[in-house]
Amino acid sequence: MDVRIDKYLWAIRAFKTRNEATEACNGGKVKLNDAAVKPSKSVRQGDVITVRKAAVQFTYRVIEGLEKRVGAALVPQYAENLTPQSELDKMRAPVETFFLKRDRGTGRPTKKDRRTMEALWDAIDFGDDQ
Repeated sequence: MDVRIDKYLWAIRAFKTRNEATEACNGGKVKLNDAAVKPSKSVRQGDVITVRKAAVQFTYRVIEGLEKRVGAALVPQYAENLTPQSELDKMRAPVETFFLKRDRGTGRPTKKDRRTMEALWDAIDFGDDQ
C-alpha cells in the first residue's frame, strides 16, 4: 500500500497534525532513504524515514502503509522506531541549562530591596534646600 509521507508521519504520531508533517517535508527536515522528499512522496514497506525535530533526529522503518491515524499502542505494528538512544537522550537535556538559579542578593534588586533603598534616599538630607 502506497501512502503519502506526510500522511504516514501524521498517522504514526511523529507529528501532531498533518500540516506540521507537510511543513517539515517542505522545510527539508524529512528524508526518505537519505533523500529529501516532498510531502506527496509515497512510502513503501521497508523504507527508512529520518525526521529532524529540534536537536533530535528520529529514524523509522516502514512496516506497513497506514492512512488513518491510530492509537499510540498500535504504532509499532506500522513503524519500527530505529532512533538510537544517544538521540533520545538529547530530549532529556539538563534542566540547569534552561532555568538559571540566582542567589538572593545577587543581580538586580528585588521589589523589597528597591523599596528599602527608596526609603533610605528619602530619609537622607543632602542639604540641597534652595
